Amino acid sequence: MTSVASPAGQPSGAFAPASQAAADGLSIVVPVFNEAAGLPQLHRSLTEVARTLRRRWNLACEIVYVDDGSRDQSLAAANALPADELDVQVVALSRNFGKEAALLAGLDFARRGAVLFMDADGQHPPAMIETLVGHWLDGGCDVVFTAKAHRANESALRRLGVKAFYALINWGARQKIPEDAGDFRLLSPRAAAALRRLPERNRFFKGLASWIGFRQLRVDYEPAARGHGRTTWNAATLIGLSIEGITSFSVAPLRIASLLGLVLAASALFFGAQMVVEAIFYGVSVPGYPSVVVGLMVLGGVQLVMIGVMGEYIAKILSETKGRPVYLVADHSVKQANPAAAAVPKSTPSAAE
Repeated sequence: MTSVASPAGQPSGAFAPASQAAADGLSIVVPVFNEAAGLPQLHRSLTEVARTLRRRWNLACEIVYVDDGSRDQSLAAANALPADELDVQVVALSRNFGKEAALLAGLDFARRGAVLFMDADGQHPPAMIETLVGHWLDGGCDVVFTAKAHRANESALRRLGVKAFYALINWGARQKIPEDAGDFRLLSPRAAAALRRLPERNRFFKGLASWIGFRQLRVDYEPAARGHGRTTWNAATLIGLSIEGITSFSVAPLRIASLLGLVLAASALFFGAQMVVEAIFYGVSVPGYPSVVVGLMVLGGVQLVMIGVMGEYIAKILSETKGRPVYLVADHSVKQANPAAAAVPKSTPSAAE
């Protein structure tokens, strides 16, 4: 866990008592993409969690469902969900913009102070929300993120790929991204405000949430089995997401290109010097056509790869300079919680009393 000092010189976790921090409330942001079958059960679980949070900390909650251009009945299912214990917002994007855009939309529409992000597929257990909130309100943490406890159930190739991804994206970075960290995390009000200030359009949520700093805490957990349907993530989409993350958050590929260029230049200089020495002092004839062709193919291939790497970054620059919005909203609705159902029983004192 990493902590920094606040401007007043006090530890960042001590900026406000639990009762004052809880007054800001909590927004639970849930990106939705083709999850119609599981939304009712998820909503029931979140409603129970909201009831527990209200009784324990007098914490008001809302849910922000962000439909990312679902092709099933997810939007209709979200609009039909009741607001029994907490407010319910439904934000429908005009098309599928991707999970990063949906997370940003949820952050923008969140009306409470703290913001918690979780998936709609049931693998992020709602029961853990109370633990994350406890680390925020009672422990004074600004960013409470979850990470997989292990990857024993994954293939060796995927585990190797994950290791390579984090090694590459963290290489030379001042602020490291915790390995195996997921999007299931809670941001305190000031951490959420800091994340909103970041202007880039090519966003990598895991990296940005680590970059803002403040006091952060890792909580390991076992992902639950997917409650319904099949995942839309496959090898191709995961590789694409990895490339997006690396080029959005790290310059490691450019540094590798520079180092590779230096290595090739040094190798060529050494090989050239060796041929000169052998020709002058030993009378060895210099290899002709085969060596030239091999050398050209190696250099040409490396140059094309490096041009591709540079092209990825140039495309990011082009995207940023265009200034297009990260997402567009087709519809937005808000349901207010039933005051009678959301009321805190007078016989149940809050944790701050």
